[in-house]
Amino acid sequence: MPAPIIFTDSAAEKVAQLIEEEGNPDLKLRVFVQGGGCSGFQYGFTFDEIVNEDDTTMVKNGVQLLIDSMSYQYLVGAEIDYKDDLEGAQFVIKNPQATSTCGCGSSFSV
Repeated sequence: MPAPIIFTDSAAEKVAQLIEEEGNPDLKLRVFVQGGGCSGFQYGFTFDEIVNEDDTTMVKNGVQLLIDSMSYQYLVGAEIDYKDDLEGAQFVIKNPQATSTCGCGSSFSV
């Protein structure tokens, strides 16, 4: 069985900071996969207050991560991280299922 999704401390800390800035403790981070991008699929991030019936939920350092069932199959084994380096500050998904990715790293194919 593939490894579950990894939600790093760095990503959870950044999400907690963003939620605090929004002033709404009910917010959760929703990560999703949708069709599009130069490689066929692309990742998306949004805040959501609602947990849907088919969502997989993870909690890291008090931050709740939501992934719908369709997206989950494409994210199994992936690592969701937050990087702040010379290339800029951004959320990064390292996905072992992706057979190719685009240069920007936001789209992939399987």
